[in-house]
Amino acid sequence: MAPMRALRSALGLACLLAFVSLAVAGCGGGGSTSSRLNGSAESGKSRPAPPKSAFPATEGRTLKQFYMAIGKVPPTIKVSPGGEAFWPGEGRYPFLVNEKALSSDKLGREVPDAEIAIYLAEGKAQTSPWQEPVIGPFPARIESLATKPPFQGKTTTENPEMASVVYSSQLPFPSEGTYKPIMVTKEKGGWATKGLPTVQVGEFEKIPRPGEKAPLIQTPTARSVGGARAELSTRVPPDTQNQVNYADVLGKEPILLLFTTPKFCQSRACGPVVDVAEQAQHEFEGKANFIHMEIYNDNDPSKGVRPQVRRFHLPTEPWLFAINREGVVSASIEGAFGTKLMRQTVDRVISE
Repeated sequence: MAPMRALRSALGLACLLAFVSLAVAGCGGGGSTSSRLNGSAESGKSRPAPPKSAFPATEGRTLKQFYMAIGKVPPTIKVSPGGEAFWPGEGRYPFLVNEKALSSDKLGREVPDAEIAIYLAEGKAQTSPWQEPVIGPFPARIESLATKPPFQGKTTTENPEMASVVYSSQLPFPSEGTYKPIMVTKEKGGWATKGLPTVQVGEFEKIPRPGEKAPLIQTPTARSVGGARAELSTRVPPDTQNQVNYADVLGKEPILLLFTTPKFCQSRACGPVVDVAEQAQHEFEGKANFIHMEIYNDNDPSKGVRPQVRRFHLPTEPWLFAINREGVVSASIEGAFGTKLMRQTVDRVISE
């Protein structure tokens, strides 16, 4: 295969070697993560998407016309998209939301309860998406990333910038091509709009998709490293999702394969998703195999990504793959996800 470009976390660039010393502390500062996890007034809680009627109608306008007409005030929030790989059909578009920081080198406070909708336009051969009809709204639901205390790693609770919720909208992509999403949210004084990064649907065609056979890889186990789980997981403490070798159960038993690196992640969600999987492993004990695969060789970003990551052709992380007893991908999730989506995914794969 062609040389893989530098792996990105799904909500930001992956931590490079220059930041390794900072990553030991978890990639950030500010705010109180433990208070959110323990259910304070700021606690991030799940919430269904608002009704479409709560947002402005498109009224046949182009994306540019809609953007200019609706956006009456500047946004006070920043949206960080959490996915890059999309295929034709309906796709989950995850993102985190923070207040805009006064300084570009600082992260604003997490916003766990904004009402946001995504609008979308598809570019054509001769025109920009801005000149094409806008469709929407696609209101965002909010998923809590919280787990029960026994399954909360220090990587999550001791990192004050760790996300407590993830937003997601279901976006329709009729075909491969270029799409431009924009955010619309209600601010004091009116609606605020903001253009989001362009989406290239169909760009990452080699990533295993639902309905396709999963690639064969070998994964290390606690036994293969003599019980030194810290070699298998950068979570603190190390998780226990390494009891079986993926190759030994592929095509025989259900698998939940999670690619992520809590220590070197900048998405602010890698720690929580490992916690979510750790809790699910306990809840579904004996019904599926949970495998956490780290990203970097020897857990060192300077040594490049592991062959297992390259075999799945992943450009970002985290990624979760649910693989059924036939060795077929049942579901794939890019970016952050909470316990509800995890349970739905496990229920589906163990029933197939």
